[in-house]
Amino acid sequence: MSAEQAATFIKPGMTVAMSGFTGAGYPKAVPGALAAQMERQHAEGKDFKINVLTGASTAPELDGVLAKAEGMNLRLPYMSDPELRRRINEGNMEYMDIHLSHVAQHAWFGFYGKIDVAIVEVVGITADGDLIPSSSVGNNKTWLEMADKVIIEVNEQQSAAMEGMHDVYYGTALPPHRKPINLTTVRDRIGQKYMDVDVDKIVAVVKTDAPDRLSPFAPVDETSEKIADHLLAFLDSEIRAGRLSERLLPLQSGVGNIANAVLAGLARGGYKGLTAYTEVIQDGMLELIKDGTIEFASATSFSLSAEGIDEFNKNVEHYRERILLRAQEISNHPEIIRRLGCIALNGMIEADIYGNVNSTNVLGSHVMNGIGGSGDFARNGYLSVFMSPSTAKGGKISGIVPFASHVDHTEHDTMILITEQGLADLRGLSPKQRAQLVINNCAHPEYRPLLQDYFDRACKDSYGKHTPHLLGEALSWHQRFQETGDMRPAS
Repeated sequence: MSAEQAATFIKPGMTVAMSGFTGAGYPKAVPGALAAQMERQHAEGKDFKINVLTGASTAPELDGVLAKAEGMNLRLPYMSDPELRRRINEGNMEYMDIHLSHVAQHAWFGFYGKIDVAIVEVVGITADGDLIPSSSVGNNKTWLEMADKVIIEVNEQQSAAMEGMHDVYYGTALPPHRKPINLTTVRDRIGQKYMDVDVDKIVAVVKTDAPDRLSPFAPVDETSEKIADHLLAFLDSEIRAGRLSERLLPLQSGVGNIANAVLAGLARGGYKGLTAYTEVIQDGMLELIKDGTIEFASATSFSLSAEGIDEFNKNVEHYRERILLRAQEISNHPEIIRRLGCIALNGMIEADIYGNVNSTNVLGSHVMNGIGGSGDFARNGYLSVFMSPSTAKGGKISGIVPFASHVDHTEHDTMILITEQGLADLRGLSPKQRAQLVINNCAHPEYRPLLQDYFDRACKDSYGKHTPHLLGEALSWHQRFQETGDMRPAS
């Protein structure tokens, strides 16, 4: 049926779970038709809002249109759409920022209530009624199992060659009936190629022919290259120390320019035969798979530019043998991350001198995107690395502050901090030792004396001397930026 007909199954107050992860594999037609339906209801003075659950961020065709239609009461677990972000930060809708490994199990625990409708994009439907997953798996397995009604979008623009590249695991269970997940290498297949669905739940099948959100990546800049160089020098030192082999350990990499710079650096560094156990395959990782730097990658989604999609389609047979997409409850599962010993490489908004990391909220309250999977990997990985430029907005904001204005990853989860200024290896150090190293190695020269002054006075005057802080000043830099637009004191 048409998207407009399918959208009529969704009523005000429902909880609707949709496919989609980092702009890939999200429904392209029904959300827009639903938004139009909401706008008509609003024009008649009627309220029409729903709760929306996904795998991670989607695109303007989903998050954007529903936000503009004022059609969401609650959104979780991760987002990146500017229209949606604006409404959340204006306080006009609710947003739950959740570890991505928690979403499926919390849904099964009943923490989010009943799921009324699932809308899931697929590549196709087999003769046996199985669903061929699309360019992301995310939480789709869980949505199909839990929803009362199911709407399927069959996207004819998604490559049919993706069939067989997925590994959908059906062995999870609720406590106390859980069993170990038998995945011991990045390559292991532990599930099936297709997603199951109860055909009696399906109320609509909608055909679409539309691309995923095509996100071009900016060229790698000098700052990102310096951060990548510091990381590569550190990895080389770990190999010399015998803590890593030349094939490292499975890599997890966040999305963005710094991540792409790091991936490009691995190729320059002459690494070969690496593996990745991560969430997202982006352009930089495709290049490494093509040239043999990475021999196998496991993820839950693609996140490719138009050029990346073209490259994938041209050489799909090569990539089919070297990429596996899993459900995000497996791609982000703490048990597996710890067993494999992943090297977690993630960005941040700011870090404080003791190693607490803020990856979500500017000035402590303005959410950017969400924690995503960084916490899953940082707490459970062999190494947890956080990277960021040392300043932002032309030097008006410092990436290293006395105390983080919002803490997503505590000092206990942070091993390595990197800015373009340098790298701080925090392993085995006390809080005061960590603070001095972060100030010396990671802070911008313009902010380093200010941080040193704060730390010296805190060591002298704080209530306790284990993790010295001056509570009246700890967030004063953020307050000054709110008042003057610059963290630096007036000269």
